[in-house]
This record gives sequence, C-alpha cells and structure tokens, in this order.
Amino acid sequence: MEREDERRLQELITQRLDLSREMTEEEIRELIDEQIRQESKKRHLEVAERERLRREIFHSIRQLGILQELIENPEITEIMVNGVEGIFIEREGKLEKLPIAFDSREKLRHVIWQITAGCNRVVNEASPIVDARLPDGARVNVVLDPVAVNGPILTIRRFPPRPITMEQLLAMGALTRECRDELERLVRAGCNILVSGGTGSGKTTFLNVLSRFIPDTERVITIEDSAELQIRNIPNLVSLETRNANVEGCREITIRDLIRASLRMRPDRIIVGEVRGKEAVDMLQSVNVGHSAMTTVHANSVRDVVSRLETMVLMGMEMPLSAIRKQIAAGFGLMVHLGRLADGSRRILEVAQPVGFDQGDVVMRTIYRFERSGIAENGKIQGELRKVGESADESIRKAEGK
Repeated sequence: MEREDERRLQELITQRLDLSREMTEEEIRELIDEQIRQESKKRHLEVAERERLRREIFHSIRQLGILQELIENPEITEIMVNGVEGIFIEREGKLEKLPIAFDSREKLRHVIWQITAGCNRVVNEASPIVDARLPDGARVNVVLDPVAVNGPILTIRRFPPRPITMEQLLAMGALTRECRDELERLVRAGCNILVSGGTGSGKTTFLNVLSRFIPDTERVITIEDSAELQIRNIPNLVSLETRNANVEGCREITIRDLIRASLRMRPDRIIVGEVRGKEAVDMLQSVNVGHSAMTTVHANSVRDVVSRLETMVLMGMEMPLSAIRKQIAAGFGLMVHLGRLADGSRRILEVAQPVGFDQGDVVMRTIYRFERSGIAENGKIQGELRKVGESADESIRKAEGK
C-alpha cells in the first residue's frame, strides 16, 4: 500500500474515534480491523500487509507511532529523534541511523504531547524544554522548535525492564567481588556516597544497584527531577518528583524544595537522583547534620567533583571556598567515579575517600582504580579494578557515629 493511502486510512479511522470518552484498546483495534476490511474490498491486501497496517495504525493512534517498536526492543538503549530529518538509535554502545522518520512535525509533536501529558509535564512555546518519562521509567528530554532549529527534538534513554543487579555488573567486569563487598558494608553502615561520571556512564543505574544494599527496615526518601530510580526492596519508600510551573498558577517545585521537605519526613536515608544546581547547598547541609544520603553528580573525575560542588553551592549561596571544601570532606564518606569507555562498556574507574582538609584542599585517598591492560581482538578494552589503598573503615566509623 502506498504511503498516501496509509495516511488516508489512518485519517478515516481517526475521524471515527469517539472523543467524548476514553476508548479501550480493544475498541480501537476493532475499529481499525473494520476499516482495513473495507479497504481490502477495494484492493487486495496480503495477510502480512494487514497485520503491519493494524500494528502501525494502532501505535500511531494509541501509543507512540513509529517509536513504539523501538521502545519495545530491549536491545535499544537510546532513541534520538532529530525532528523530521531522521531517527538515530544506540544499540550495544554504537549509534546508527534508521531508514524511518516522522512524516511531519505535527505527528512528532502529537507523540511528544502524549508523553508529557502522561507524566504531568507541559511543553509549549513558553516552556520549550522539558524532562519527562515513559510509564516504563525511560528518561525523556524534549526541546521544541524554534529553540531547536531542526526540531522538535526528542531523546529517550531506556532502562532495562528489570533493574541491573550487582551480580550482572560483576559478570560485565564493571567491578570486582572485593569492591562489591566493601560497597555493601559502606551502604549498610549508612555512609554518605556520591556517584560521579559523565553523561551515559551509568550513574542512575549504579545508584539503583547500591540501593539494593539498604536495609529494608529503613525509611527511604527519593528525590528526582523525573522519577527514574527503581527501588523495589524498601517497603517504607517515599518517592518525590519535581514539578514545573504552569499557566494555571501552580508554582514550580524544585529539588531544593523537596530536599527541605524530606528533612521533615523522618528519613533514615535520602537519595537524590542528581545534584546539578543550587540544591547542592541543601544536599551539603543535610549530609553534615547527621542524615544518610546518596546522590550523583556530573564530573570528569573524583577530584573534579569537589570543584563541581563548589560551583553549584556558590550558585545558591555566598560562602568561602574553604568552608565549602570542609563540608565536602566532612559530609561524604565515599566517592565512586564511573566512566564509559571507547568500546561502549561502563566501568567503575575509581573509588576514593575524602580523608580530610589540608592547606585549603580536600584530601582524597584512592581505594580502587581501574587499570587498563590492553585491547582484545574484538575491540573490547581489557583491564581490572585494582585495590591501591586502604579500606574505607574510617568512613564506616564516621557513619556509625551519626
């Protein structure tokens, strides 16, 4: 069937939808089947062609159009829609362009509105940039035109349907059994842990993995821009999510607001999905007054974390650098730096412990460091996370003394 005929068929079905109520999926499928039967009386349609039309039209009307099959494919980890110019995906750490694209910006905008409406987000010319999520937890970022010259731009980062476990990370070679055991001891003791890394290095995934070590007797509060953490082993769990301001007069609820609110909710542990701005002030204060916390931050190395936190704290409060550095050294017991290597694999590159403050700088002691040994014939980078320093027993004693 020609593309123009497909569009006409879809328009006929759309016109017959009962917009006065929420139609069930079965009702929509029956409507599609009926219209396809009528179409088949005019021209011969093979069985395979009917099934394809049925699936694509349903996805376009009820779900996410041509993106639906990509989202359902477990091999695809990222989907990038560059307006109507093309769709790229990441599969096994490699980017590839697909031979499909949206027919028009209107259809792409319709998909975007479906996504944002489903998670209480608003995106329009007044608010052209938004972070959202799909029902399965996939992370979504939208930038509308004219801010995006070739937009609308839609980026979807998918997570596995089942959270990755520590055993899987061990099998991938992301860390060693010894490091895993030490991390478990630190999490169970209530140590404040900061996970750093670049974009796509696996910070959120690793935070999920670490959360599996939290005792199920604790009251845990998670704070995120868009709910992505998949914590399933804690019965006393509170999940908080930010909110954008809207035209109805609802004020913006920020990460800062949620951190402050969480401190009044009797938390045993606070998990902040990512610190990226002024909320660093509240995060730093909370870990210095006896609260157990875990969070992530974008940084190029463990040492770079300190300067990143300094910059973010200064965005929210005027404070001497020496005071900020002292609070970083006193507040966090462990810093874990993740990296995405050239072969697409994600590894722990360094585990370090702030051990004090000396001559104006935070003193770091590296406990584990990834040491590269070569490249295999299949292009995979070889190496091992080696222990190069003493265990973080001091961090455990500090956590236990809260």
